[in-house]
Order: sequence, then C-alpha cells, then structure tokens
Amino acid sequence: MLKSTSYYDQVYDIVRQIPSGRVSTYGSIADYLALGSARMVGWALNQCHGAASDVPAHRVVNRKGELSGRHHFMLPTLMQELLEEEGVEVKDDRIVHFDQHYWHPEALD
Repeated sequence: MLKSTSYYDQVYDIVRQIPSGRVSTYGSIADYLALGSARMVGWALNQCHGAASDVPAHRVVNRKGELSGRHHFMLPTLMQELLEEEGVEVKDDRIVHFDQHYWHPEALD
C-alpha cells in the first residue's frame, strides 16, 4: 500500500498511477485503501480539481463504468473528452468495453 499523510493524499497517489487509457472505480480504490467508502473517494476527487490538479480524476468511474463524477468537472463533457483523448470510448456517459479498460490498484502490489 502507498504511504501518505492523509486519506485524500492516499487516494490521489493511487489515481495518479492509473495508466492513460485505463479507468478504475471509486469502490476499488476504497477497498484497496481499506479505509472509508467509495463515496469518500468521490469526495476526495471532488476536492482535487484545484489543489491537486495533477490528479487524473477523469479516470475514476462508478462500478458500472458510468461517468458519475462528470458534473464535478468545469464542464459536464470534460470528463468524457479527457477519456476519449486517451482512447477510451464513451457512449451515453458510460465506458464502452469497461472490462477491457478497467485497472485495479492491486496492480501496484
């Protein structure tokens, strides 16, 4: 597991390691940290847009592959645009072939 000072920092450390063109889920990150919940991961990512702008929050989706955090970006379409720039196809606010793009933090171990 990654070592950081705060829960938010731990979330940010993991999200920074999601490879381009891949996505993870709020729940997978929460389970990996063994602290908090998927909702807490979402809260952390909602706070990173200004303070930790190097965190690719667009790579974190819900367990169904839906862009549930899209409304927390400057524009509601920005999350999809960033994913598509990385080669991830999105249709109706959902990752196409989610299972092929999914990345689990266990890959860090």
